[in-house]
Amino acid sequence: MSSARKKSSRLGTLALLFLILLVVVAGALGVVAYRHYAGFADAPIDGIEAGDTLVVEPGDSLPKVLRRLDAMGIASRGFEWRALAKQMGAAGRIQVGEYALEPGMTPRDLLVAMRDGKVVSYRFTIVEGWNIRDLRAALAKASPLKQEGAQLDDAALMRALGLGAQHPEGRFLPETYLYTRNDSDLDVLKRAAAAMEKALAEAWSGRDQGLPLDTPYQLLTLASIVEKETGIAEERPQIAGVFVRRLKVPMRLETDPTVIYGMGSAYSGNIRRRDLDTDTPYNTYTRDGLPPTPIAMPGRDALQATAHPAPGDALFFVAVGDGSGRHVFTRTYAEHQSAVAEYLKRYRAQRTPQATTQ
Repeated sequence: MSSARKKSSRLGTLALLFLILLVVVAGALGVVAYRHYAGFADAPIDGIEAGDTLVVEPGDSLPKVLRRLDAMGIASRGFEWRALAKQMGAAGRIQVGEYALEPGMTPRDLLVAMRDGKVVSYRFTIVEGWNIRDLRAALAKASPLKQEGAQLDDAALMRALGLGAQHPEGRFLPETYLYTRNDSDLDVLKRAAAAMEKALAEAWSGRDQGLPLDTPYQLLTLASIVEKETGIAEERPQIAGVFVRRLKVPMRLETDPTVIYGMGSAYSGNIRRRDLDTDTPYNTYTRDGLPPTPIAMPGRDALQATAHPAPGDALFFVAVGDGSGRHVFTRTYAEHQSAVAEYLKRYRAQRTPQATTQ
C-alpha cells in the first residue's frame, strides 16, 4: 500500500474515532441534560413559603408569570419552565386565577395546576335564619370577593341580580358557596338565589295535599317563620304543624319573630307587651294570616318541614325554659297558660341569684 493510501486510511480512522467520540460525548451530555431537566421538573421549587399564592391575570403569558415568580423571590429558570410547559401541553393554556404555592411543590405540580385551572377556592356560608341585612353585612366582609353590589339598595340589588321587583328577604338559600378571587358578591348571590328557587320548587312540588298555602311564596314565607322559631331540627315539623292548623282554623299565628322583624332597627333585644300590641304589616298578633314577605332565609330542612308538617292537634307552643331551646306543645289555651307559667317559673329561677350562706 502506498504511503498516500496509508495516510488516507489513518485519517479516515481518526475521523471515525473522532465521530464516535462526538457521539459518545453528545450522548453523555444528553443524559446529563435529561437528568438535570428531569430533576428540575420534579424537584421542590425554591423560595416558596406557607401561604404564598400566585395570581395569573387575564392576558398573562408564561414568561410574564415566570417574571412574577422571580419578583416574589421564587427561583424560576425560564428555559426549563418553557420546555416543561411545552412537553406537558401547558404552554399557551395557562388559566386565569389564583393558585396556591405550597412548600414542596414542583414545577410540574404548578404547571398542572395552571393548565387545569386548579385555582384557590374560598367559602362563604349563608346561615339559616339570617335576614337580608345579616347576609349583606357578611358579604361586605368576605375577602377577596369583589364588592359590586355593596353600594346598591335592596331594590337595585335585586334588579342587578336579574330578579326584578322581588323582595330580597328569604330569596337566598342558606348553604356554603365556593368562590374564587375573580368572583363578586353578585356572583355568590346569583348562585344562592338559583339554589333557593330550586329548593323551593322541590318543596312545593312534593308538598302534602291540603295545606292552607296557595303559592310557593307563601310556603317560603311560612318556612322562614318556622326557621326563626326553633333551632331544633326535629321540632321544625311540629312547629310547622301548629302554624298550619292555626291557618286552617283560622287563628292568628301570634309569633314573636314576625313582630321583631316588623320592628326593624327599633328592636333592642327585648320584646314587650306594647310591641305585641303595636300594629305593623308583620305583626301576626294584630293581623290575620301570613306576613307580606318572608322574615329570614329558611334552610332546606325548614322548607321541607313546612311542606310536610307533623300531624297532631297542638295549637300552641312555648319554650321549655331550661336552656335547651326545646318547646312544649299543647292543645288548649288552658294547657298553654300552664306551660307558660312553668316557663316563667324556670326563667325567673335562672335569673335569681342564689342566696349565699354565711
